[in-house]
Amino acid sequence: MAPEAVHPQIQTIAYGADSFEETASAVLTDLAASVHAPAVRWINVDGLGDIPTLQHIGKEFGLHPLALEDIVNLHQRPKVEAYDSYLFIVLRMPVASPSTVDVSPARLETEQVTMALGRDFVVTFQERPGDSFDPVRHRLRNPGGQIRQRGPDYLAYALTDAAIDAFFPILEAYGEQVEELEDDVIAQPGNRQIARIHELKRNLLTARRALWPLRDMVNALLREDSPLIEKQTLIYLRDCHDHASQLIDMIETYREICSGLVDIHLSSVSNRMNEVMKVLTIIATIFIPLTFIVGVYGMNFDPEAGPLSMPELGWRYGYPAILMLMAIIAAGLLIWFRSKGWIGRGRE
Repeated sequence: MAPEAVHPQIQTIAYGADSFEETASAVLTDLAASVHAPAVRWINVDGLGDIPTLQHIGKEFGLHPLALEDIVNLHQRPKVEAYDSYLFIVLRMPVASPSTVDVSPARLETEQVTMALGRDFVVTFQERPGDSFDPVRHRLRNPGGQIRQRGPDYLAYALTDAAIDAFFPILEAYGEQVEELEDDVIAQPGNRQIARIHELKRNLLTARRALWPLRDMVNALLREDSPLIEKQTLIYLRDCHDHASQLIDMIETYREICSGLVDIHLSSVSNRMNEVMKVLTIIATIFIPLTFIVGVYGMNFDPEAGPLSMPELGWRYGYPAILMLMAIIAAGLLIWFRSKGWIGRGRE
C-alpha cells in the first residue's frame, strides 16, 4: 500500500424495483445489514489508507485474505477470479474525469478498481475519491431505469462499462492532438512537436496497458460459467468487450500515426536542411567566379612592366567594366539556376 493512500470513505446504495436508499458517508456499523439485505447493495470504498477498515469490510462480505491483498496492491493486472460465494474483479479506469479532459498532452494516469460481486451485493474499492461511475449513480436514482430491475451482476456490468467508456473522450482528445500535430509537423517541424509526439505515444501506451488486459478480463467473464452472472447480462458484457476492442483499435491506429509523424518530422527537418544547404550552395556558386575575377585583379602587376602585365589597370573604363562583367555573370547564373528549377517557380 502506498504511504500517501487516502483514508477510506464509504458510500452505500441499496436499491430494488420499488426502493432506493443512498448513504453518502456510511460507517462500518451500517455494513452489517448489507450482507443479508433483500435489496441489491453497492458499497463503494474510496481510499485504501486504513488496513483495519478494509479488513472489517472484507470480513463482513466474506472476502478472502488474498483478495484483500490484491486490493491494497495497486499494480494488479485486470483480471477476474472466482471464489466460493463471489467473483473478484480487477480493472483500471482513467483518473481524469471525462468532462475535464484537456487536449494538451498531459500525462495520462489510471487507477486500480477492485470489485467483489456477490449474490446480492457489489463492493468496489478505489484508490482515491472521484471516479467515472456518476452515470451509473444517476441511473440508479431513476426509479424507471432498467438497472433498478436487475441484479448485482448487471450493476457490475454497468460499472465495468462506465470504466471502459471513460477512455472514449480521452482518446477522442488524443485524436484531435494527432490532427493538430500532423499540420504542425509539416508546417513548423521542431523540438516542441517531437516532444508532444513522444508524450502522446506514452499516454497511448498507458491506455493500451489498461485496456488490453481489461478486454481479456471481460472475455473471461463471458467464458466464466458462474451462477452469479445471468445469461441476460452476458449480452451486455459482450457489448463491453466490443467497446474495449474498439478502444484498442483506436489506440493502435493513433500509435501508428504517431510513428509516422516521427518519420515525417525527420523528413521535414531533413528537407528544410536541404533547402538551406541549397541556398547557401547557390550563393557560394555565384561568388566563385566573382571571387576569381577579384583575385586576378588583386595581384597588382605593374602595367608599365610590359604589354601583358594587366593592361586593363590603365584603362579608363576598366573598373566599371569589371563590375559590369561580375554583374552579368551573377545574373546569368541566377537565370540558369531558375531554368533548372533550383530557385523560383521551378523549385516550388
